[in-house]
Amino acid sequence: MPERAPDPAVDPEIRSERAFLADARAALGRMHEDVVTTETVQDSSEDADYTFTNRLLASDRQRRAEALVDLPDVPLFFGRLDYPPGAVYEADPADPPSATRAPEADRVYIGRRHVHDADATPLIVDWRARISAAFYRAGRDDPQGVLLRRRYGFSDTAELTAYEDEPLSAPGGPAAESGSADTLLAAEIERPRTGPMRDIVATIQPEQDHLVRAPLRPTLCVQGAPGTGKTAVGLHRIAYLLYTERDRLRQDGGVAIVGPNRSFLSYIRNVLPALGEVGVRQATVEELIDRVPVRRDEEPHAARVKGDARMAEVIRRALWAQPRPLEETLVVERGSRKWRLHPEELAEVLTELRGRGIGYGAGPNLLVQRIAHLVMRQIENAGEPCDSGTLTELRRNRAISAAVRRMWPKADPVRLLLALLTDRDRLARAADGVLTAEEQEAVLLPGRPRGPKSAKWSTADLALIDEAAALIERPATMGHIVVDEAQDLSPMQCRAIGRRCTRGSLTVLGDIAQGTGPWAVGDWSSLLEHLGQPDAHVAVLERGFRVPAQIIDYAARLLPQIAPGLGAPTGVRRAPGALRVTEAARDDRLGALALACREALKGDGSVGLVAADADAAAIHERLLAEGLEAGLLGGAEDALEATRLVCVPAALAKGLEFDSVIVAEPARIAAAEPRGLHRLYVALTRAVSGLHIVHTDPLPQALRDARG
Repeated sequence: MPERAPDPAVDPEIRSERAFLADARAALGRMHEDVVTTETVQDSSEDADYTFTNRLLASDRQRRAEALVDLPDVPLFFGRLDYPPGAVYEADPADPPSATRAPEADRVYIGRRHVHDADATPLIVDWRARISAAFYRAGRDDPQGVLLRRRYGFSDTAELTAYEDEPLSAPGGPAAESGSADTLLAAEIERPRTGPMRDIVATIQPEQDHLVRAPLRPTLCVQGAPGTGKTAVGLHRIAYLLYTERDRLRQDGGVAIVGPNRSFLSYIRNVLPALGEVGVRQATVEELIDRVPVRRDEEPHAARVKGDARMAEVIRRALWAQPRPLEETLVVERGSRKWRLHPEELAEVLTELRGRGIGYGAGPNLLVQRIAHLVMRQIENAGEPCDSGTLTELRRNRAISAAVRRMWPKADPVRLLLALLTDRDRLARAADGVLTAEEQEAVLLPGRPRGPKSAKWSTADLALIDEAAALIERPATMGHIVVDEAQDLSPMQCRAIGRRCTRGSLTVLGDIAQGTGPWAVGDWSSLLEHLGQPDAHVAVLERGFRVPAQIIDYAARLLPQIAPGLGAPTGVRRAPGALRVTEAARDDRLGALALACREALKGDGSVGLVAADADAAAIHERLLAEGLEAGLLGGAEDALEATRLVCVPAALAKGLEFDSVIVAEPARIAAAEPRGLHRLYVALTRAVSGLHIVHTDPLPQALRDARG
C-alpha cells in the first residue's frame, strides 16, 4: 500500500523535502532579485532614440518580476516524478529554453512555476512543461516511463506536512502492484476554503489535462456539468497557452477572460496570479463592449428580440441607408476653370464603393480619392499638365469635401442606434421583412430621449451599439478569449466577442443545463456559429470531482425537464451527510435559516446561503440581527473576501463554489423567472461538502421525497 502522511516530527523524508522547498524558495527569491536589479535599457545616441524600446523593455521586466513574486501561502511544488537513473528525454520545442530539465536528472519536482538555481539547473519544473504531463496522465496501464509519482500535503500556511507515493512501474518488470494513492489528492479537492477560487494545478485529472493542453486552434468548446472543473480548465488553459504561445498571443493582441458578472470575476481573480500569470484582462461582456452607461433592465421579450442575430441586418441597413448620391452636378473650381461631375457619375462611384465591403468609416476618404481622380482625369483629357501635387490639391478641394460630407455622412454608433430606436418610420424601413411590426415596437427605447446621454440604455442595447461600431470601424482583436458561462450569451453578444477574435481562437465554457438567460441555448452549434467558430471542437466533462454524488444525483432530478437531451453527470465521491432537506414551520422560516447557518459555520470553510433574488436582502438583514457575521453578494463590498458566510442572490450564484450551501425555498427560486428551474439547478450544485435545503413551500415535484 502507498505511504500515508508520515509524522513530520520524526520522518526524515519530510525534513529532507522541507529543506528542498526552502532552497527552492531562496532560488526563486534570487530569480526575482535578478530581474528587479538588472537594467534592460539601450542608451540613446545621436543616430537612434530608444525611448520606445526602453519603455517596452521596462514593461516586460515589470511583468516578469510580478510573475516571480513568491506567494508565501502557495506551495512552490505539489508533486514529484521519479525516473530510472540516467533516463533521457527530449525537450519540447514549445517549452522555453530554461524550462527543460537536465537530461541526466532522474527526479523531477512539478510546481506552479519554473525555478532554477544559480547555475540555471532546474529545481522545479513548470506544470505546463511537456514532461509534467506525465504527472497528470501516467498510470499503471501507461506509466510513461515513470517509476513513482509522489504527491505532497501542505498546511494552510504552505508548510509541507505529508507525502504519498504511488509506484507506477518497476525497472525491467511489470507495473508494481499497489493501491490507488489518492488520499492527499482527495484531501486537496475537499480542502475547506474561504474567499476566492484557488487553482487546481495539483489535482488536474487526465481528461481535464487533455483539454488544458489542447492546441491553440481550433476553438475548444467544453460542455461541463457542475463540479467537473470547466472553469478551472479554462483558467489553466490560459496559463498553458501563455506558456507555449506567449509571443504569438502578444502579437495577436493578448488574451482575455469573459465572465458572466463581476462577482464571478472577483471569485476567480487570484487563480492566474498564483500560476505566475499577471496582466490577463478579465471582463464581463458588458465591460468588453461598454460605450454607454446602463440605466435600466430590459423587458424579457424586448431582450430576446434585441439579442437576435436579425438585429445585425437591421443595423446594417440603417447605417448603409445614409450614403446617398447628390441630386445636382458637382462643380469643382481650379484656377480659372470649372470641372463638372454629373449625379449619375457620382452615383456610380458611390455604388462601386458600397459594393466593396469596406468599413463605413473608411468610405469618406475613399470617396474623396475617387472623386479627385475623376476630376484629374478630366483635367488630363483637356491637355492640362498634372502631377502628384494635382491629386493632393484636389483631395483638399472645398467643393469635393463638402460633397463627400453630404454623400457619405459621418456616423456615430451611439447616435445611429438612438435614431433607429426612437424613430418608428426609420426603424420600419430598416426592419422591413426582418422584424414583425410587434417586434419593432418592442425594441423602441422608452421615453423621448433628446440625446445619447438622456437615453435609458440596457445591456441588450450595448451589443447593438457594438454591432454598429464594428460596421463603422473594425475593433481591435485578441489572440485568445476564454468565455465562461457561454450558454447564456445572445447571438448579438456572441457576434461582439467573435469579431474580437477573428485572427485568434476561443475557449468556450458552459453547461446547457445551467442556461438561465433569455437566450440560453439548447445545443452548442448555433452559439458557435454566431461566435464565428463553426468548426470548434466540442468536448464533454461528465465526472464531477467537486460536488458530492448525493448532491449531483439530487439536482439531476431536474434534468429531464430542463435539459432532456443531456446525460446526467457522475459524482466520483460521496460525503457522509452531504444532503439534508428540512421543512420549516411557516412562521419560523427565517429562524430556521439562521439556525442552518449556525450549524454550517461549526464546520470549516465557506458557507453560501442561496435564495431567490427578491428574498436575499431580507434574509441577510435577519442573519445580521441574529448576530451572525454575513456578507451580501452584489453589494459594494467584496463579500466573498470579507466573511465566511455569504448571502447569494440566485442570479449571482453561477460559477461560484462554497464548502457548505444552504438553499432557501427552492420553489421561490424556480418561480421567480421563466427559466427558474435552470436557476434552481445552479443553486443546488454550488456545494463542495454539504447542501442543506430549508423550505416551507412545497418543493418542485421532481425534488419531492428525495433524500441523500
